[in-house]
Amino acid sequence: MARMIVGHNPVKRRLGLAAMTLLTALVLPHRPALSQADAIAPVEDFSRELNELKKTFTDLGQRIDDGAKSIDGLTDVQRARKEIEELRAAVGSLLGAVADNGEVSKLGAKALDRAQEKIKSLENDTRFKPEDRKFLIEQWRKIKDETERASGELSVARQEFAGLLRTLQANEDFIDELVQIRQANRAIEVIRQLTTQIRDASGKLKTLIGSIRAPGS
Repeated sequence: MARMIVGHNPVKRRLGLAAMTLLTALVLPHRPALSQADAIAPVEDFSRELNELKKTFTDLGQRIDDGAKSIDGLTDVQRARKEIEELRAAVGSLLGAVADNGEVSKLGAKALDRAQEKIKSLENDTRFKPEDRKFLIEQWRKIKDETERASGELSVARQEFAGLLRTLQANEDFIDELVQIRQANRAIEVIRQLTTQIRDASGKLKTLIGSIRAPGS
């Protein structure tokens, strides 16, 4: 009976249709139609992020290769020993030069001998007037005095340096261990740098994966 009343009453029928339309609008989500620009923009963003990620992967691969080579070099015992051998050779060469009978110790003596010989020669030289000869001799005597002072300073510096070289030479084994510790610390730095680079690449990859969805979804 109620159906008949509704069905035959035009006003009630229109009210019923309006109510159903309003209910449909409230229950079903409204999704506006996407324009072509709205649909293309996310695709372009995704493409750009993908290209950046490819470059990140390429750079990371190179850094991994470089890191592996660095670790190989820093953990190479023979390489550390080679550095000690090179140091030993350098110390030996320098020690020979600054030893008491070495090349450096003879430099001052040669310069001093030259000044003394020149003074003796001028004292018996008759080519110059007495006042000129006196002037030249005074100049060479000054040179002789300066040479003696310079030679003394050189001797002190030479002996000090020689002592330090001998100390270094006596501690080669300890220095060897210090070199290995230094290399181990550098290896740690390489590992930490590589860790940071991998985490950076992971962050970019997560961002890309999170953006994988259809436009408007």
